[in-house]
Formats: sequence, C-alpha cells, structure tokens
Amino acid sequence: MRLVLLLACLLAAACGRPEPAKQGAATAARNLLLVTIDTLRADRIGAYGDRSARTPALDGIAARGALFSSAFAAAPITLPSHASLMTGRYPAGHGSRHNGMRVDVAVPTLADSLARAGFTTGAFVGAFPLDRRFGLINGFQTYGDRMPRGLEGRPANERPGSAVVDEALGWLQGHAGGRFFLWVHLFEPHAPYGDARSGGSAETRYAGEIAEADRQVARLLAALGPAASTTLVAVTSDHGEAFGEHGEVSHSLFVYDTTLRVPLVLSGPGVRQGTRIEKPVSLIDVAPTVMKLLGVTPFDADGVDLSSVLGGTEAPDRVLYAESFAPLLDFGWSPLRSVREAGWKLVDAPRPELFNVARDAAELDDRSPNERARIAALTAQVARYSGADVAASVKPVKPLKPLKNDPESAARLQALGYVGGSATTASGSRPDPKDRRELAARIARVTSGELRGPELERALRAVLAEDPRNPQANLRLGYVLLESNRCAEAVAKFRASISAHLPSADAHLGLAACRASQRDFTGAAQTLREAERVEPGNPVVLANLGLMVSDGGNPQGAVDPLQRALSIDPDLHRARFALAIAYARAGRRGEAKRTGEELLRRLPPNAPQRAEVQRLVSSLD
Repeated sequence: MRLVLLLACLLAAACGRPEPAKQGAATAARNLLLVTIDTLRADRIGAYGDRSARTPALDGIAARGALFSSAFAAAPITLPSHASLMTGRYPAGHGSRHNGMRVDVAVPTLADSLARAGFTTGAFVGAFPLDRRFGLINGFQTYGDRMPRGLEGRPANERPGSAVVDEALGWLQGHAGGRFFLWVHLFEPHAPYGDARSGGSAETRYAGEIAEADRQVARLLAALGPAASTTLVAVTSDHGEAFGEHGEVSHSLFVYDTTLRVPLVLSGPGVRQGTRIEKPVSLIDVAPTVMKLLGVTPFDADGVDLSSVLGGTEAPDRVLYAESFAPLLDFGWSPLRSVREAGWKLVDAPRPELFNVARDAAELDDRSPNERARIAALTAQVARYSGADVAASVKPVKPLKPLKNDPESAARLQALGYVGGSATTASGSRPDPKDRRELAARIARVTSGELRGPELERALRAVLAEDPRNPQANLRLGYVLLESNRCAEAVAKFRASISAHLPSADAHLGLAACRASQRDFTGAAQTLREAERVEPGNPVVLANLGLMVSDGGNPQGAVDPLQRALSIDPDLHRARFALAIAYARAGRRGEAKRTGEELLRRLPPNAPQRAEVQRLVSSLD
C-alpha cells in the first residue's frame, strides 16, 4: 500500500500537479471564498471611512482580518480586471485588453491551479462580461453564468446578486465536505443603480446597491457554517466608479484612481486580525497571495505573494501599472496607461500628466510641467509593463474590433454601457481622451440606463450635435423615436447607424420595426435579410424575418426562418408562437397545435402569453 501511495505521489508530481508550499503548510487555509463586487469604490465602505455606508459584512471581514487601503485594479474594466485578478498578470500577459477580448487559454489561472491541487472549484457570476465564452471558465468545474430570460425567451445581460448567491449556496451545500474554491461575482452596484424613478440621486441609489451587495456577502459568510474557521475569505472589486471626477461618468475611459482604486479585505487562517496595509498593491497580487495561504505553490506571475504582509511584515516598494484601451477600441482615441512608484503616478497620454499621489490623492495638481526627468523615468516603466504597442497594431476603423466575429457579444456588452463608438481616427493622430471627456461623459450617461424618455432623448441629441455620425447615439435615438411612434424620424437614425457598419443587427431590427408599423412587410423582410448577412445565425433576426414573411401573406415561407431561429434558441418563445400561427395560416393545423402545446409546456405558469397561446390551441381542435 505504501508503494502504491508513493507511486501515486510521484505520478502527480510528474504531471505538474501544484506542490504544497514548503512554508506555512501547518497553518494553511483549507478553502477559499472569493467575492468580487462589481464597480465598488473603496471610499463608499464603512471600513474605508464612509460613516454613512451600510456595509457591516465587509466591515466585519476587515475587522477580523486585513484591509489594504491602497489596492488598485490593473484596468478599470470588468473582464480585463477580473482576468488580472485570476491570473496574477497585467493585461498584456493574459490578452484581455477590453470587455469581449478573450483571456488566453494557455495562461495559468487561480482556479486551474487549485483544481489540480485537489480543490473543487465553482464560480457564479452576475453579468454577461464574465460569460464563459471569454475564458475565465478555465479551471472551474462549475461555472454559473446563465442569465434569466425575459418573457420572449431572450437572455438578460445581468442578474440580481440574490440570484447569484442562491445558486452559489446550492453549490456550496453540496461541496462543503472537501476543499473548495468558490468565486461569487455580484453585479451590484453597476449602473443603472436601482430604480431611477425612485427620485434618489445616482450616488444615493449607488449606496443602496452597495448595501444590497453587502447583504449578499453576509449570506455567503453565514452559509460557511463549520467551514468558516478554515476558509480564507477575500472580497474586492474590479474597478471603482466616477460621478463627475475628472469629467468622467461611470468607468473604463480614464485611469485616475477614482476608477482604479478598489477595496481589498481578507480574513481567515494566516491573516492577522486588525492588519492594515498602507502601501500600494495591485489585484495581480491576489492570486499568488491566496495560493500561498492555501498551501499551494504560486505560479509565475506579475503579482507578488503578500502572505507575509498579512502576518504583519511591511509590504515591498514596487512599481504598479494599469491601463485602459477603451478609449482606443470604443472611440478611436489614444489608449491610456499609468504607472505609480514612490508616491508618484504618471498617466501616459498624448499630453502626459504627473501627480504626487502621496500628497494629492485626488489627482488634481498636474506636476508634469516641472518634472520632465521623472516623467521620462516613469514612461520607461510603461513600456516594460504594457507589452507590444497594441495601439499601433489596432486600426480602430470598426468599433469593437475584438468582437467583429462575435456580434451577439458586442450587442450585449453595448447594452450594459460598453459602447463601441465612432472609432474613425487614423493611426498616429489619435485624440487625447482628456480633450473628449465632455463627449465621453454624455455618451456614458445615455448608455448607463439612468436616463429615460424626454431626458434620454435630449441627451442623445446633445451627443449627435457634437458627433452627428456616432452610430450608438443614432441607434439609441432611433429606438426612443420608435417607442414614441415617430417612425419617419426614427428611420433616418436607424439608417445612419447602419451606415457605420456596426457589428450587430440592432439598427436593422429597428428599421424593420418601423417598416412593419407602416404595414410595409415586404420592406421589413428585406431589411431583416440584410440583417442576417450582418449577423448570421441571430435567432431574433430570424424570428422577426419569419414573422414579417408570414404577415406579408406567405406563411409557408415563414416556416424555415422560424424553425432555424428555434434550432439556435429553443427558448425563444415569440418565435415558437409565430411558427404555430404560420402553420395554422398555411393549413397545417396538426403541426400548429403541436407547436402551440409545446410552447405552453415551456412558458412559465404566470406568463401573460399563456392565454393567447391557449386560445390558438383551442381553436385548432
């Protein structure tokens, strides 16, 4: 038996199984609970000094363990920041420079390493930017990213934190016996913040969503039960949020600390109670640190192991890097990079900025005119961490270039406010984002979901007054006009958006809806055939095409596109209802009835369409 065990150990080592760390194994944590709260500013948490915050769960973790007062994201964007968190690498090292740019599958991840070390791994995420298709699934045996579906069967782009935690708790209950790594991502408090109709200010509603996220963290902690004493708990965010600081609204565009600074609190085995770390650290440090605390040898990474710091030693002095390629990939402007060292921070841009952040944390006093030598030294550090000159290789003549082969992903990210604008600037003459901040702020407001009705229309018209060809503004204004039955004007906006060659069929769908409202079913069908060429295999396009063909008097011709739509997305209820009607109009009553009965089996019990479907089925008896 001993020989068998010895051979098993040797084979595991030969296959590259992560080895237990040589130091600290006796006090190693058994499990890991990692919670990422999207868009959470550190300064809106009680433990970070906000006396009005309602964050008892986060405050408790900080009190029982350690709080990093100066933790920073590697990018102020959801997917790249999470990728850096999970790989310990800056974006150049894992390949994701923006939402929708897939993480390199060859890069080691925290989940993969822990799974190979014997941990059961599960992840549950609250929004589409972290969908499995973008690569963070690597190493997770369970990856809960299924978004809820609306009444028409289309998946949403986000889900409430309570639903994410419900799913995570079910998983935890079934895996509490062995070693586990559980990652939970909460999309609160990402915009839109709560219900804008409540009358509260954006910041008040933002605080309310932070309180809701904290309640979900409390649920997770309570569910640990007996495992709590052996579980390492780490809570952080992917980026902050701007409410007008530096002219920015939301996040992703600039690399000021308003959106780069994040909370980072840990508690559990190996973490000394009441520890507060003042020196700057990065989210790239999390993976190597927690691996060491779990008794697993960290993989090679840009980040460093800070486990000794959690025991009371001083953090090392380092250079920290961050970047945003959103200005380039969304608008065709210059990308932004930053480095900080010894209390100074450089924002590398066409007109660089330099801040003494040790004294000027708000980054209001640009010292660049008097610090040329320091700028030169820090600029050299930028090249060290940013990798190849991606800006030189990307030709931003098509928005969201990384998603050009995945238009459905582009459309869903745009729906969450990651815009993909009119990137038409030629290489070598890209504007400094500082010079476009007012336009960017207007666009951020109209894509945030915070504006409605006349207020949204005014904001969209203000964007178009400055940038008449902006495809997203034209698209969104087209839908505002369509919803208020102003189709004549909406048609012009949809056509303007189509002329920009966006990688999704949204503008075609709007134009087809306008034509259908004018009883021009032939024109609507032609527009949708054009949409199919833009976005092949989009089930919504196919469903609408079938509907228009049927309404245009050719129910038999509608069957094929409707069947294709359902073969791609069987839960697209509108398409199944349209197929039942098409069968009935074509005289295929038996198939119509069977299709209607299948729809009744699939519809939720409280779906308002049930009565209409039941009437159709009854009429076919």
